[in-house]
Amino acid sequence: MQEVRNDSKERVILAGCQTKDRNDDHFLYSMEELKSLTATANGEVVAMIDQKKVSIDPATYLGRGKIEELSLLIEEKEPDLVIFNDELSAGQIRNISSIFGEGVRVIDRTQLILDIFAQRAQSREGKLQVELAQLNYLLPRLMGRGLALSRLGGGIGTRGPGETQLETDRRHIRRRMDEIKQQLSTIVQHRKQYRERRKENQVLQIALVGYTNAGKSTILNRLTAADTFEQNLLFATLDPTTRKLKLPSGLNVLLSDTVGFIQDLPTTLIAAFRSTLEEVQEADLILHIIDASHENFSEHEKTVLKLLEDLDVNEIPMLTVYNKADLIQDKEDVFVHSSELLISAKDEKQLRKLQDKIEETLKQEMVFYKAKIHSDQGKLLARIKTETILLNQDWDEETETYECEGYVHPNHSLAHQLNQTEH
Repeated sequence: MQEVRNDSKERVILAGCQTKDRNDDHFLYSMEELKSLTATANGEVVAMIDQKKVSIDPATYLGRGKIEELSLLIEEKEPDLVIFNDELSAGQIRNISSIFGEGVRVIDRTQLILDIFAQRAQSREGKLQVELAQLNYLLPRLMGRGLALSRLGGGIGTRGPGETQLETDRRHIRRRMDEIKQQLSTIVQHRKQYRERRKENQVLQIALVGYTNAGKSTILNRLTAADTFEQNLLFATLDPTTRKLKLPSGLNVLLSDTVGFIQDLPTTLIAAFRSTLEEVQEADLILHIIDASHENFSEHEKTVLKLLEDLDVNEIPMLTVYNKADLIQDKEDVFVHSSELLISAKDEKQLRKLQDKIEETLKQEMVFYKAKIHSDQGKLLARIKTETILLNQDWDEETETYECEGYVHPNHSLAHQLNQTEH
């Protein structure tokens, strides 16, 4: 039977090496994730090959016998490229490429993720960060790649800086990296000023974090009517988005979406996107969104918690939200603690439940107030309605005052003011 070729997609063979420090489940999942990443980059996986070894071969990643097997598979399947599941050194890329010949390109997991980021980046900052990460990755790999670089005419793993930058010398790349860093520092400064203004306005900030494709953008869109790109793809959203959210009590907060996390996220990317992840460090509450319908959701959870630990945000309160309840067959498989929530972002009632839970969690960081507001203090009353969690507001005709009860953040200027009006 003749194999049908899909010319719109690049044909890909995936190759992975399971070393002694990876158990079977972790390795199988990382290979499946590599397959999903390839699909996101518009590639079609035509074959997968793997090997168990004590350690990765320093010269060719896989052992000699397995590389020969892979060469035969390349002859049979005629792929456009081979993607390796780990980061390859310059020497490994050179050696593997010389074995396979000029007919097939060789890239690794990091280059694949960088390629997806290059497709997804929309803002100037996002594009600059991706380019910086790509140049960081390429710099130590320029040696011995001359022939390979001249062949890069487009396709997976070649988007971003482009052919001209790839073929220039180290000095030119370093100069470009310095330019990008300078431009990024200006953007980061603007972001810092914007954050400081938000702090002066004393608006509480909530950061959405989670594994890639957990549904963060969907939740942001449903809660705030934002227009963030949402699709069932890895890294569908790359650029951070902040929107205003009015909670049921009337309290206004800011909700920020962040780039999705992933297992074995390349260090160059963590460094490049550090400024966007500062949104998490500045938050008053972190909403950790988990795709509860994914068979590896507990691994996703661990990966995100580890990366949050690296960002040093342990002191910030966190609400864990298990999303995509509508896709779960057996809900008993997902154990939800009283401090957690299981929802579907597509269900209005469950989104209301989420908002109530956000208020409940924020209350734990706030202080209770009971204040009498005179009828001529309209501005103060308006602020109470939008800057605190107002539980009760009763009109007292005798004193011509509003008796207000609720919760206010202890660092908010209203906290002191409301204490002064208490009787």
